[in-house]
Amino acid sequence: MRLGSFTKTFVRDSFEEVLDAVAAHGLAAVQLNLDSVVGQPMPDRLDTATCSRIRSDLAARNIELAAVSGTFNIIHPDREERGRGFARLRVLAAACAQMGAPRITFSTGTRNPDYMWGGHPDNDTPEAWSDMLAAMTDAVAIATEFCVPLVFEPEVSNIVDTAVKARLLLDHCASPYLKVVIDGANLFHAGALPRMHQILDEAFELLGPDIQMAHAKDLLRDGEAGNVAAGTGLLDYAHYLRRLRDAGFDGALILHSLDEAQVPESVAFVGAKLAALEAT
Repeated sequence: MRLGSFTKTFVRDSFEEVLDAVAAHGLAAVQLNLDSVVGQPMPDRLDTATCSRIRSDLAARNIELAAVSGTFNIIHPDREERGRGFARLRVLAAACAQMGAPRITFSTGTRNPDYMWGGHPDNDTPEAWSDMLAAMTDAVAIATEFCVPLVFEPEVSNIVDTAVKARLLLDHCASPYLKVVIDGANLFHAGALPRMHQILDEAFELLGPDIQMAHAKDLLRDGEAGNVAAGTGLLDYAHYLRRLRDAGFDGALILHSLDEAQVPESVAFVGAKLAALEAT
């Protein structure tokens, strides 16, 4: 496994300086947030020169581009807002080959109109599930057209909030262009922490062959997605990483939900856990 980070963790005046900071911390991969390049997470257009520069800047530093972020609320109550998101997804998918991006990270959405990672009582309704399936079918069609997989993460505040629902979605779409980014800190509903190992085990048993990428962050409580730096919360990292390895995962493990000052500590923490795992 190769340790990396979101590019937005490093705030600099240029993309080149962002990547220099990534390299200085000994990180081998990034999840690209396009606001690090063009000032917008999902721009209305991406020109060839910008895509080529992204690719060459990464290659010059031998940094892997694990994915580009393409999350938006696919079931936002405002259908015009959704439409703008899908138009920008098409722009992003069309640019991936030029950037050298092998996949796009994605979300299954929420009925919360104000915060894409916030829960809502209507998320559990049959109507929301049906709406999500229709939206995902449209998204997968775009991914198929441009031959770039979407990787979504099961997350307690979104429509797909369990590994079981993630499996149902994968089986419904049955596409090589829909896969999973796993985040062990995102799987615990209220009251679920005492069953941490059971919930992680279920996730890897159900989703293991479809996991293409992994996130590394932590949680302080259940009932919401984790939002703290890896090593500063309650996630059993030894178990999480062991299950990743046993599932055959050998991809990018991307640090998330931390600021730059926390990077050295999280790199040391996760690096030590990975070294201990390799020794077994």
